[in-house]
Amino acid sequence: MKRVTINTNEVGFVVKNNAVVRILTAGKYWLGFGENIQRYDMAKPFHTPYDVDVLLQISGFSELVEVVDVLDHEIGIVYANGNFKQSLASGRHVFWKGLQKLTFQKEDISTIEVSNSIDKNLLEKLAFYVRQYKIEPSEKGLLFVDGAFVNVLEAGTYYWWKNSTTIAVTQADIRLTTMEIVGQEILTKDKAQIRINFSVQYQVVDIIKSLLENKDFEKQLYTLMQLALRSYIGQLTLDELMENKSALNEHILAEVESQVELLGVKIFNSGLKDVILPGDIREIMNQVLVAEKRAQANIITRREETASARSLLNTAKLMEENGMLFKLKEMEYVEKIAEKINSISVSGNGQIVDQLKQLFVK
Repeated sequence: MKRVTINTNEVGFVVKNNAVVRILTAGKYWLGFGENIQRYDMAKPFHTPYDVDVLLQISGFSELVEVVDVLDHEIGIVYANGNFKQSLASGRHVFWKGLQKLTFQKEDISTIEVSNSIDKNLLEKLAFYVRQYKIEPSEKGLLFVDGAFVNVLEAGTYYWWKNSTTIAVTQADIRLTTMEIVGQEILTKDKAQIRINFSVQYQVVDIIKSLLENKDFEKQLYTLMQLALRSYIGQLTLDELMENKSALNEHILAEVESQVELLGVKIFNSGLKDVILPGDIREIMNQVLVAEKRAQANIITRREETASARSLLNTAKLMEENGMLFKLKEMEYVEKIAEKINSISVSGNGQIVDQLKQLFVK
């Protein structure tokens, strides 16, 4: 005989011949011949090598534990004193009673929808069982379940149960976007090979058409704009293209309007950014520009010369008709000459003085 003591927070399994024969709670007991005691702390998780179904047949065991059976299509959620403690996979789970107030919640995960009975704050802790998709404020998404389109997803965070159902989400940016069509080599009507850089501003307005009814809508939009550019520019000479750049934008938008609607997008603006000419054509155009500017400069020079000659002619007519004006003009020139002379030396007889006098005295 052997005397044993079971503490307040303990449960004792009396084992004989490798089988549990009785359950002991807090107190003092005597063990019979061949019996051993196995102690279990009720503050710790329940773990035992013995079959639970067998233990439940022993008197007193079922009053000490809480048994939770979770089916294959379910998960269990354990709350201790009202707070989340752990999640339970399918199977049988056993918990000690008494020290904590345990509550259990079971959820069906055979469907994809997460019920409103689960606090969303717990979904992060149930990440092993939950699929999460986030749609940004600048996006919209399409939901596919087992390959079939279900609905359009607006911005937000979505949660679905993980199970055998296949879920896919396709997203598209619905902000205003710019597409650059660069380096397009095009032959004009007069056989001039040029390179074009073109810019398009567009926005996705119907995500179902863009993602569901069309494959790679952005590539299709690029090709559509590219073909429209080539078709229109190929009908213009180089000079017509350079003179009507603004008309090109209007024509392109009008030509592709109905086609881009089928792609689920709307074009808000487009513009021709650059027209890059081959080296020889660029050199010829520079020469033409220089010649034009020289001709303009020559015209201006001739106009100034004509105006100057006309002014001189008018002055000569006035001087011819008015002797005093002629004399004033002579004195003006003599004054200008005198400003450049420091001194005058006069030599000879009185004839020189008489000649000077004749210049200033009538």
